[in-house]
Amino acid sequence: MATNVIAVYPGTFDPMTLGHEDVIRRAIQLFDKVIVAVAAGHHKKAMFTLQERIEMAKVVSEPYEQVTVESFSGLLRDFVVARGGKAMVRGLRAVTDFDYEFQLAGMNRSLMPDVETVFLTPSDKFQFISSTFVREIAVLGGEVDKFVSATVQQRLAEKVRSLGRD
Repeated sequence: MATNVIAVYPGTFDPMTLGHEDVIRRAIQLFDKVIVAVAAGHHKKAMFTLQERIEMAKVVSEPYEQVTVESFSGLLRDFVVARGGKAMVRGLRAVTDFDYEFQLAGMNRSLMPDVETVFLTPSDKFQFISSTFVREIAVLGGEVDKFVSATVQQRLAEKVRSLGRD
């Protein structure tokens, strides 16, 4: 069995949900080190700044000593290779995620033949949660405490107020 296996869990994490946290907990059972790679998100309009998303990911990951949080921009391939990653962790919630993630895994295998993509599913109670839904619920004044940590919930409330959407 390989030792010191580094896995990268990439995403925009806008915001980080309990589903993301569950995937992190599952990943640390499989890998020696997990890097939560927060994407600059050049292709998406994020509610939170990159720095805010990094800060939230660090707070959520704090209990897990083998987890670090870093940001990246550009090709994920370059980030993974530079950190010595041997696996990429991707969360799957539903069959609709699988089609996209399967295509992405094939492309990543072409770009990084020595890096495996590992699909992890969150616990049943988190499978329906998406950052997009959480943002929409928060903006519309709904309760999100069942979907995000208390820290993220507070940050969401502050962000919604600052956007004048409360």
